[in-house]
Amino acid sequence: MKIGFIGLGIMGKPMSKNLVKAGYELVVYNRSQSKADELVEMGAVRAMCPAEVAEQCSVIITMLPNSPQVRDVCLGENGIAGTAKAGTIVIDMSSIDPVESKAIGAELAKKGIDMMDAPVSGGEPKAIDGTLSVMAGGSKENFDKYYDLLMAMAGSVVYVGKLGSGNVAKLANQVIVAINIAAVSEALTLAVKNGADPELVYQAIRGGLAGSTVLDAKAPMMMAHNFKPGFRIELHIKDLGNALNAAHATSTSLPLTSQVMEIMQALKNDGCGPEDHSALVKYYEKISNVSVEKN
Repeated sequence: MKIGFIGLGIMGKPMSKNLVKAGYELVVYNRSQSKADELVEMGAVRAMCPAEVAEQCSVIITMLPNSPQVRDVCLGENGIAGTAKAGTIVIDMSSIDPVESKAIGAELAKKGIDMMDAPVSGGEPKAIDGTLSVMAGGSKENFDKYYDLLMAMAGSVVYVGKLGSGNVAKLANQVIVAINIAAVSEALTLAVKNGADPELVYQAIRGGLAGSTVLDAKAPMMMAHNFKPGFRIELHIKDLGNALNAAHATSTSLPLTSQVMEIMQALKNDGCGPEDHSALVKYYEKISNVSVEKN
């Protein structure tokens, strides 16, 4: 099966490499053409625009920064819709606004093009080792048809519901992660301000109800002041913005999400946007005049 892959960034490149390793023939496109070089060396065919990908492939995966880029690649000048044959499917694995997923899907449907939204969780490390978690929306028929393709990049692929549901699940995931990181930051700050060793507090609580994947992944980073990005603050801001947009469209109140969004914006203004989202602790350190870093 020949697969089109558009978007070879920090996530898209390792994902596409895993498809090549799994035996799929790829046609790849990235706005910065040099990012396609490694894939071409592995045997992929380079395309010069999304329309050229659609001329050659009836299955096209997109992995792009946000809603405007997905709309442009699908519907813009030299986009997929201009050359795709009826029956083509776009599997958008970007994390975007679910309202926009539905709108783009409706426009593609007018040209006989199907769409699935299949955003991922796991960050660059899991993109590299092929163990991403995929949350898929669209028709169940298409989910079943392309399940094996998605599993070539993932450790888990779950069907969530109709188009847009995948991005709803991803935004729910990002809301939980963001609020959890903020809670860990608050807790470690409280511990240090009251004279406790944050490492011992962490060890004491991780086996109880407060224990979580986020606690185990991010508390050690906070105490080491290791903010090398697994997932950057600026990207989490994008996801929380999409969550709040979707919430506003459905009159849903997200007060905790709104508060964490403001904390992230403050950190971005302090130059921390490119850092890992565990750097949320810097906000609490600043306002409490304390450091959770272990000496």
